[in-house]
Amino acid sequence: MRASPCPTLLIAAPASGQGKTSVTAALARLHARQGRRVRVFKCGPDFLDPQWLELASGQPVDNLDLWMNGEADVRARLARAAAQADLILVEGVMGLYDGQPSAADLAQRLGIPVLAVVEASAMAGTFGALVHGLRRYWPGLPWAGVLANRVAGTGHAQMLQAGLRDGDGPWWGALPRSEGFALPQRHLGLTQAGELPDALARLDALADALEGTPLGQLAWPEWQRWGVELGQPAEPASQPWLAARRIAVARDAAFSFIYPANVETLHALGAEVVFFSPLADEPVPEADALWLPGGYPELHAPALAAARRTRMSVLRHVHAGRPVWAECGGMMVLFDGLTLTDGTRVPMWGLLPGEVRMQARLAALGPQAWDTPWGELRGHTFHHSVVQTPLAPASYTQPVSPGGRGEAILRCGPVRASYFHAWFASNPRAVAQLFLPEERAADAATLTAIGQAEPGKEALR
Repeated sequence: MRASPCPTLLIAAPASGQGKTSVTAALARLHARQGRRVRVFKCGPDFLDPQWLELASGQPVDNLDLWMNGEADVRARLARAAAQADLILVEGVMGLYDGQPSAADLAQRLGIPVLAVVEASAMAGTFGALVHGLRRYWPGLPWAGVLANRVAGTGHAQMLQAGLRDGDGPWWGALPRSEGFALPQRHLGLTQAGELPDALARLDALADALEGTPLGQLAWPEWQRWGVELGQPAEPASQPWLAARRIAVARDAAFSFIYPANVETLHALGAEVVFFSPLADEPVPEADALWLPGGYPELHAPALAAARRTRMSVLRHVHAGRPVWAECGGMMVLFDGLTLTDGTRVPMWGLLPGEVRMQARLAALGPQAWDTPWGELRGHTFHHSVVQTPLAPASYTQPVSPGGRGEAILRCGPVRASYFHAWFASNPRAVAQLFLPEERAADAATLTAIGQAEPGKEALR
């Protein structure tokens, strides 16, 4: 175990799309290559950026959100990381001051210095004004300096540096524009790191570029200037409400929106977790409960439609009255059909009545709270599809942001489904109920509505 304080930086920006993930991943990769133990965290709800940060650091990436996690959980995760790591990096979310709470709230409350990343491809002197605003908007904000991104060349970098006012630095250099290490995007965010055969090569190219900057050349003892006292680590306490229960979890390129902290919570509750791949048409392992997490079913719709062994095993699981929690993409595959943005309808698994339609624009985004009989379960929503179903919602989540809307919690026999992504650690007892059977078995009429054939039969819908 290392002694605190641990060098810790929060990498932030004026807005989304400035290169926070690239810089954070480059820093993580550079120091990991040099043999240091690097732990990276992502500020706010996100499934995609952490995949790149995990690849860069070689370590699992947890999310830090003062509302969704709660401050105690945030502090505990950072303290446990600091006990083992040489360096902690936290990637911000959106712009530095965006959201309630924002990345700036996290930095100020925990005393984490902010490294500002500014996309400067189309500016010169305004760079200094922008940095000055970020630095001075909140008096007393811990500050580490600034790094320019997507810069045209040496002359451009010199103009940017010259625009900084005293006290708004230090200047930590500039990264050039280059397609060689750009991280590709699609709807919902970055392309998943596991889909690109050259993902690690892109990160190495980023690390190589960063190595040539003043920040990349900073001697390791100098990093202690950003040492943060993060407290003493404590293991999370939890009751074994899921003791001796086996939970099957879908996990592959179509079902990849899984917080490591959620799996950690299931283990803390006493559950055994086993994974399987619907894209490989693997059957659900023998289990007491099933979790179908979110992901990109729309990108793999034909393969999921053809996954007969998986579909039939899910149906057998449901007919046995065993609980299913289906989250966002995991819910989408349970309906009768999925219509893609080009108008193509692909039949899905037919366990829930209704249709899902993809759309180009975002359907919902933001933090959500589910008021369960066991207390509030926190999480978020983020999706581009809409559902039409005759099922009446059993309940709704509540949006936290003004102007948001709640997400329906659907119930059909032992299946509970929603667009809501739950942060399990916010209420482990409520989460345990998602994977425990009802006190009474579902009645035959309800089960008949789930699929139109007995288990093992060819026709499903």
